[in-house]
Amino acid sequence: MTHFLYLVRHGEAAPHDGPLSPAGEQQARLTGRRLKDVPLSAIHHGPLPRAAQTASLIAACTPGVPVSASDLAGDYLPSDPAPDELPPSYASFVAGFSADERAQGPRLAAAATDRFTQAGPGNGDSHELIVTHNFLIGWLVSRALAAPSWRWLGLNQMNCALSVIAYRTGLPPSLISFNDAGHLPPELRWNGFPAAVRPASG
Repeated sequence: MTHFLYLVRHGEAAPHDGPLSPAGEQQARLTGRRLKDVPLSAIHHGPLPRAAQTASLIAACTPGVPVSASDLAGDYLPSDPAPDELPPSYASFVAGFSADERAQGPRLAAAATDRFTQAGPGNGDSHELIVTHNFLIGWLVSRALAAPSWRWLGLNQMNCALSVIAYRTGLPPSLISFNDAGHLPPELRWNGFPAAVRPASG
C-alpha cells in the first residue's frame, strides 16, 4: 500500500499576510481542477486565512472530501539548526525568530511528520492533500530526500505549485514531483522565479 501526500502552497496573498489576491484565487481554482480526479480522503490546511481560502477553493472541485484546519499544517519554523551548520544568510534568517518560535516549530514539524507521512487504515492506496506554507513543504521534501535537517531552507515553492511524496512501508519515501506548476499559466507562476525570466505581466 502506498500513501500519496500532495503538498500545495497557498495562493498568492495581498498583502503577504492577508487574504488571497484575485490572482491567488485563480491559482487555487486551477489547482482544484488539477486535483479533481485524485481520490483524496482528506484536505488539511493551516489556520491562516490564505491557506484556508486556498483549501476551500480547491475543495469546491472535490465535493465530499472532508476539509479541516490543523496547526500541524501551519506556518512555522520546522527546525532550529545551529548557526555554524548554515550559510551566514540562512543563520541570520533563523536568528530572527523568537526563542518560542524556535522551540515550538520543531515540535510541530515532528508531529506533522508523524501524522501526515503514514498511511491510514485500509488495504488500498491512500491520498491526502495539505494546503500549507513554504517551510513545511520544504521540510517534508527535505526529509523525504534524507537531506540535512536544515535543508528546508532554500527549497522555495511557487504559490499553488504541487509537490507529491509517496510513502511505502519498508522503503524510503519517493519524491514524485516537486514545485509542479504545469496547471498554472505563465502569468500565475512568477513566485520564486528570477526576475529575468518572469512574464512581463507577472
